[in-house]
Amino acid sequence: MTQTPSAHTPAQGQARAQITVPARHPMVTVLGSGDSLLRVVEKSFPATDIHVRGNEISAVGDAHEVALVQRVFDEMMLVLRTGQPLTEDAVERSIAMLKASEDGENDGQETPAEVLTQNILSSRGRTIRPKTLNQKRYVDAIDKHTVVFGIGPAGTGKTYLAMAKAVQALQSKQVNRIILTRPAVEAGERLGFLPGTLYEKIDPYLRPLYDALHDMIDPDSIPRLMAAGTIEVAPLAYMRGRTLNDAFIILDEAQNTSPEQMKMFLTRLGFDSKIVITGDVTQVDLPGGTKSGLRQVQEILEGVEDVHFSRLSSHDVVRHRLVGRIVDAYEQYDSRNGTDGGVQPDARPQGRGAKAKGK
Repeated sequence: MTQTPSAHTPAQGQARAQITVPARHPMVTVLGSGDSLLRVVEKSFPATDIHVRGNEISAVGDAHEVALVQRVFDEMMLVLRTGQPLTEDAVERSIAMLKASEDGENDGQETPAEVLTQNILSSRGRTIRPKTLNQKRYVDAIDKHTVVFGIGPAGTGKTYLAMAKAVQALQSKQVNRIILTRPAVEAGERLGFLPGTLYEKIDPYLRPLYDALHDMIDPDSIPRLMAAGTIEVAPLAYMRGRTLNDAFIILDEAQNTSPEQMKMFLTRLGFDSKIVITGDVTQVDLPGGTKSGLRQVQEILEGVEDVHFSRLSSHDVVRHRLVGRIVDAYEQYDSRNGTDGGVQPDARPQGRGAKAKGK
């Protein structure tokens, strides 16, 4: 933070903005502990001089950047007005949204404050909210459409936000039950070689869904809800032959469905139900030569009424910031090498028949 005894005078060709922080907001809530939030803003706009005196913040520099800085602080104040504390991550995401809007990368209909203050579910002392513009649009799409696809890389909150919406729908009695499912596809291991019973072998594939549930529902009530059938967590194969009415149904890891499985799952939809399908088309674990149902369904259902595709990117990763960089690095590698999720397009598994022919 730069404390100045007098107002900073702009040079010729520069602009100056003055932001007054209302008395109801202590400066530490705006600037952050140890000025951590202010440093985020200064780092994002290095060519702009930002000075603080009392409850006044001034910005001097290029007119375009100064206007953006003023908008950043205005959005921060709107978030604080809701009673929600600001974090460095929230400020970084606000700046990214505003810059993207200025660059024409989004239509700018939603403001950062609208994105960051939208409550989905409050549970066990914490509130689940979208953290990026695409996440907010994904959540809004779930409200508006019967079938929603959330497609994007790891860490973008696809499944977590869908589960929060499912719990919200159950609590508000929009649905009578939640059904969570995943294809039990081997990712490097063979199920037959894993120790234990069939349930014990399948359980690790469903464990991430249980973990998310524990974040949103009192853990003591989960066994009771599952025993009553209000919450069901099961492999995709268990969906065959069923019609699912009055349910919020989530298919996770959908990139590991075959086209036949995807069609089977979609046709389980019953009355007063909602389906959310999530997956990452760059992490397909299907045997070589098997087409991903999630890839194919985009060609089949794009444009169908009441079906929506929400696409998230590395910019929507809400895990450690390094995860976003890793996702970008893999995408760049695939672009350079003509690979699809790290697999050479002409690569084929060498089965027994192929080996025999080669002898």
